[in-house]
Amino acid sequence: MKAKKSFFKTLRAALSIKPRISAVILAGGSSTRFGGDLPKQFQTILDLPVVAYSLLAFEQTKSIKEIIVVCREQDIPHYDAMAQTYGITKYKTAVTGGATRQASSLAGIDATDSRADYVLIHDGARPLITPDDIEKIVENTKKHRAACAATPSRDTVKLADSIGFISRTEDRRYVYLAATPQGFYKPLLEACAYSARKDGIEVTDDASLFEHYHYPVKLVDTGSENIKITTPSDLVIAKALLLSRKESEEQT
Repeated sequence: MKAKKSFFKTLRAALSIKPRISAVILAGGSSTRFGGDLPKQFQTILDLPVVAYSLLAFEQTKSIKEIIVVCREQDIPHYDAMAQTYGITKYKTAVTGGATRQASSLAGIDATDSRADYVLIHDGARPLITPDDIEKIVENTKKHRAACAATPSRDTVKLADSIGFISRTEDRRYVYLAATPQGFYKPLLEACAYSARKDGIEVTDDASLFEHYHYPVKLVDTGSENIKITTPSDLVIAKALLLSRKESEEQT
């Protein structure tokens, strides 16, 4: 009887262990479309660097255990300092990215805790992500093994042929604009990432790796505010959205 009780006690303890979830923030882009000498991740919105908003959002997300930043080698000291300045206690390290987004993502995955069960990968140029939306990605990742932040298309989508004429019109009900964070069961993500490198497969986001190897990815609506900073005009939009959020918070 004692052995039986001990078994169930051990089982209950095992089931109560919360999964370890790591975050990888990709911030190594050259910002060629943005222009200027200062990369877009270091541009400021309301006196904070763009990438600091992502760091703070993941810091404030309870289920996230650690944060890895992937960046240019010369920027590593900036992230070490930023973690100190803004109190990013979950910041573990910054690592150098690769020649492609896919290589940079793999560098970040490799730097996560070996005990991590799940990994969320986020574009550091998306400063308006919120802890609530990150938690939505976490919950769907745990449930489905892969989840992708997305926004349902508001517009009618036309696919073009090779010379710029309409090829067909997609049903808007099934069209989503992919974003980040994207969350994955880590062992499966590693298997896909290393298989892609071996097979010479290049993709533009991690969800595409799962698509390529025929694993399902759950789309999670994170709203239209989760924009990506690509051009200087996006900074203006992001500032307006952040001011609107601040005003709403002050009124509640």
